[in-house]
Formats: sequence, structure tokens, C-alpha cells
Amino acid sequence: MPDTTEAPLWLQGREAVIAAAEPGAWRESAPDYHLSHEVMPGERTHRFESDQLEAIVERIVQVFEMEVSHKKDPETWVSMVTEHFRTRVNGGEWASARDIAEQGSYNILIGDSAFYRREDETFESQHHVFHTAFPQGFFWEVLEVISPPPVVAFKWRHWGTFSGEYKGHSPTGERIEMYGMSVAKVSDDLRLLEVEHYYDPNAFLSTLTNGCPVTHT
Repeated sequence: MPDTTEAPLWLQGREAVIAAAEPGAWRESAPDYHLSHEVMPGERTHRFESDQLEAIVERIVQVFEMEVSHKKDPETWVSMVTEHFRTRVNGGEWASARDIAEQGSYNILIGDSAFYRREDETFESQHHVFHTAFPQGFFWEVLEVISPPPVVAFKWRHWGTFSGEYKGHSPTGERIEMYGMSVAKVSDDLRLLEVEHYYDPNAFLSTLTNGCPVTHT
């Protein structure tokens, strides 16, 4: 297996980026991904060698997710070219790195629907909602990379066991899965410049509410 330690930090994976971060970079404390190491290998559906493009894309996205969730200042995010980065879902409005830092990735990537309203959630509460619903972990894997850099199109799977409450809706204990596709423009050194996601958030959220919209007062 190739040695990834000579690669740029953002290509080495989450643990390398966490180890290299300054103590003051975190919103609270450095994240712990022991569930990803313990549970995810037995539940993922695709496996790739570390030098395959699918594995590289997965590492970049995992670093991105870790940074936007746990590192408070976008200027410390190594997974992207911060000043140029933007993202959107299903052709909607663009969001910058600063937007994600202020609003949170769930609020940006889910938005508003009958099952979730971002205006009701803070950065902290949106994470609490999904960490409560998926206390055993909410995992993500690349299924296939369709096109190589500088425009990387890839299919993905997101999954977890619904074993905690979601906004007053009781857990079912079932595995919840959602599938989607993303198109990322990357720099020459494979940092993210722009990412567009395509998936149906309502299909995912309706499984957490048994098809019943969340009531907001």
C-alpha cells in the first residue's frame, strides 16, 4: 500500500489533519472518529486501494466534512481554497465557506423542507439533531468516480442506524440510506474550489418521520 504521508495534508486523511491542527482551531475539542474505524469497515459496500481515485476523493470529502463541522475558522480549512470555495444543492443558491462556518453544513446542504427548517436550527442544534438520531454514527462512502480532476463527478452513499430520536419521532432501529451524486471542481493540488450536490433530502428525512412533516410553531 502506498505511503500517503508524503502527500499534501488534505490527501492524507482526517487523522493527519487533526494531528496537524493547532489546539485552538477547534470549536470545542478535536473530534473522535473511533466509530468510523470500528463500524464503517463492516458496513461499507465498496472498497478501494488507497491510491485509487475513489479513495482519494473519499479522503478529501471526509477532511472537508470534519473541518466544516469542527474547525471554527475557514482560514484554517486545508481541504479547500477558502477564498474561492462555494457549494450548492440541486441547483439552489450558492454558499461560501463563511456561510457554512456560520450556519452549519446540515443547514446548508439540507435547507428547508416539510421535514426540516434551517431557520429553526443554530450551528450547534443542527449537529445535535442528527447526532441524536444516529448515535452509532452516520457514515459516508464514495461508490464511483465518473470523471477525473479538475472536474470530479462521483456517486456516494450516506447511511446510519436510526436508533435515536429525531425531533420527537421515535427511532425505528432501521438502517437509513441515501444516495446522491456530486460534481467538484478542484485545484491543481486537489483542494476543493466548488462542489455541487444532487440528492433528494426529503426521501431521507421522511424515513425519520414516517412520512409525517415536522411540526413547527
